[in-house]
Amino acid sequence: MSIAINGIPTKKEMERVFPPKKILSRGPVVIVECFQHIPCDPCAASCPSGAIIPFEDINDLPEVNHNRCTGCGLCIASCPGLAIFVVDMTYSPTEALIKLPYELLPLPKKNQIVSGLDREGQKIADVRVDKVVRTKNKTSIITIIVTRKLAMVIRNIKVKD
Repeated sequence: MSIAINGIPTKKEMERVFPPKKILSRGPVVIVECFQHIPCDPCAASCPSGAIIPFEDINDLPEVNHNRCTGCGLCIASCPGLAIFVVDMTYSPTEALIKLPYELLPLPKKNQIVSGLDREGQKIADVRVDKVVRTKNKTSIITIIVTRKLAMVIRNIKVKD
């Protein structure tokens, strides 16, 4: 199935947007999991380093020049589709950081244990919140610490009751 049918990207679609291992080994880098041709381009406009390449057509899919990405995360909150993440595989030998968009309440707190969810909303593991950044819009940026093997799997969180 393609994302157009069930909303979940296929392995082939994911491989298209994942940065090469060499890029991931250098530090934080953006991953744009946008797979639908819709009129949208705030990610490119918000990128101060030009890593998200300006669109020729507003319906283009985002393309990333990973060599220009600093991992700042300014693009995360600009995406109305909540499809942008920053992954830092260099956090530690066994753990990675994921910066992800979050629009629900209550917001988690630093060091809080939350459920890490995959793209289908299924709980994968308990993860620890490293940082919570409120932005000017309704999208906060939550940084979580995950095991390295889950850095490309977890894409959301659920705050425990």
